[in-house]
Amino acid sequence: MPFALNPDRYTSMQYRRCGRSGLQLPAISLGLWQGTGSYVEEDLSKQIVFTAFNAGITHFDLANNYGSPAGSSETLFGKILKNLPRNEIVVATKAGYRMPTWPGPYGDGGSRKYLIQSCEESLRRLGLDHVDIFYHHRLDPNTPMEESMGALETLVQQGKALYVGVSNYADPHFTKAVDIMKDRQWSPLTIHQPRYNLLDRATETAVLPTAERAGVGVIAFSVLAQGILTGKYSDGIPADSRVALGMGNGAIGADRLNPEVIAKVKRLDTLAKARGQTLAQMALAWVLRDPRVTSALTGASRPEQVLDSVKALANLSFSTEELAEIETILAS
Repeated sequence: MPFALNPDRYTSMQYRRCGRSGLQLPAISLGLWQGTGSYVEEDLSKQIVFTAFNAGITHFDLANNYGSPAGSSETLFGKILKNLPRNEIVVATKAGYRMPTWPGPYGDGGSRKYLIQSCEESLRRLGLDHVDIFYHHRLDPNTPMEESMGALETLVQQGKALYVGVSNYADPHFTKAVDIMKDRQWSPLTIHQPRYNLLDRATETAVLPTAERAGVGVIAFSVLAQGILTGKYSDGIPADSRVALGMGNGAIGADRLNPEVIAKVKRLDTLAKARGQTLAQMALAWVLRDPRVTSALTGASRPEQVLDSVKALANLSFSTEELAEIETILAS
């Protein structure tokens, strides 16, 4: 499929500095966790990525275990990336959860062996000599944090990662990770990737204060609560949805769709319409209202979903009354 670069691709996107680093990320980033990256056919995945790039989305987020089988999302993105200008792309990947394709005890957790070897295998799948961001995907309580952070430092020193970060680290562990890097004069943690959305706000106390104090950027994932905050489940479970398909690998189940949640979503949808936005756009805007959040990570199974997400940037401000109404809805 021929791909033409949009010469105006940087005019519609906002870019935010990632903490106190020099790295700037688009306010909307594209993840290849569930919606793309081997879960939809290859040509459609290409269209989604190309549409994102032409809309100014330069940051693409993966992990070693994304796709079916695990690793196939990186392989697919590596093929797509050959059609894009590498110098304009921020490629991120991670390791920390079990790699199902690795038998034995070495494909899980936070050991030096797992993190460094996983990064090397990700690079082979992506067809790259380095990634821009490499994360430890989750805290491993069975590995000294100094070992996990030391592995990240080694990857920077080897030139395999330009920046490093953590994901799913809540305080006090997040603070400890930051301090380890600082005390040893290792490469700083540039970015943290926590789950954050209207229905899951633990990040407001477990991540954002430390990120602000330490100058760490934040990219929020699951900002649409895996589709719940699009309203797609408000009148039942669509046959082609993640819930109906039982996708696994962290995808939501029907137990998340209880009557209380659906009632909140319907009220939030009414407020979004009053703001001239879709519910998904308002959910994105709500996450991005906080200046400590560098970027909101979204997925897509169709190109038009990418463009719909970018439209959220047209209205990121909330009145005092709107914020109060949101709090009332969420507390109900």
